[in-house]
Amino acid sequence: MTALWPRAALVSVFLVLLPAPADASALSALAQLQVRPASARILARYDRAKFMTTWRRPGTGGCDTRQTVLMRDDRSPADGRCGDADGRWYSPYDGRTLKDTGQIDVDHVVPLANAWISGAWRWSPARRHAFAHDLTRPELIAVSESANLAKGGHSPANWRPPVRSYWCAYARDWITVKRHYRLSVTRREKSALQNMLTFC
Repeated sequence: MTALWPRAALVSVFLVLLPAPADASALSALAQLQVRPASARILARYDRAKFMTTWRRPGTGGCDTRQTVLMRDDRSPADGRCGDADGRWYSPYDGRTLKDTGQIDVDHVVPLANAWISGAWRWSPARRHAFAHDLTRPELIAVSESANLAKGGHSPANWRPPVRSYWCAYARDWITVKRHYRLSVTRREKSALQNMLTFC
């Protein structure tokens, strides 16, 4: 005799089996990105100096870009001074709370090397410099040095933040930056981003 499951139990089973709904707006933006394979020949011509040599933006005074990001992301009572060594920063990639700037890197969410092979190799030096110092889009973030080193120049196809609860925000930021700058994605990168958006 076949056992009859209560309707509520069946609904619960289906809810477990179905994937979480992805962020519709981010998926729509992702669908607009061109899909192109990565080129080893183009990557071989990458040089970080083609984007930036320091965190200082020409013609600007006061805090440089790194200092500005550290001040923005500092969760301690801030006094507004550039270059303070002490504060309190949360690294969303690995969930660490840091209190010394020596433990912190300012990460390019879309790494410069990835931007290069995704289309930035065609840009003018001025546009590449603006990308490297972009404080308007979600491209720069204070994270732990160890997490940034582990990430390197990888896309989500090969590296994702260890903290899975951050995958949704990370994917949204990655897509936002790539869409604004009209950068391409690889098929594996797009698939990884689609997966990460199911955590939204």
